[in-house]
Amino acid sequence: MYSNTKSSRNLAKMLLCLVFLSLTSCADVSPHVQDCVTSSPYGFWGGLWHGIVAPISFIGSLFFDDIAFYAYNNNGRWYDFGFVLGAGILGFGGSNASR
Repeated sequence: MYSNTKSSRNLAKMLLCLVFLSLTSCADVSPHVQDCVTSSPYGFWGGLWHGIVAPISFIGSLFFDDIAFYAYNNNGRWYDFGFVLGAGILGFGGSNASR
């Protein structure tokens, strides 16, 4: 009976993830994309900072439309790497999952 409960929980988690992914596909693109294209793109350090402040930015983005926690104008993989590294610094990485 234990394995049935565990598999039901895993199925519920997967369905919840699927619902969240479906909802993110409906996200609107910011109308101010052209404004940020004229400035220089964010690199690794910008991504690192944005990753560190991502939880605060996320909460702010729930209440204000002009707050975003991921820069549209970035240089690609280095920004992404810095963002993931910055978010992992706060404990959102995989180290807690291994325990």
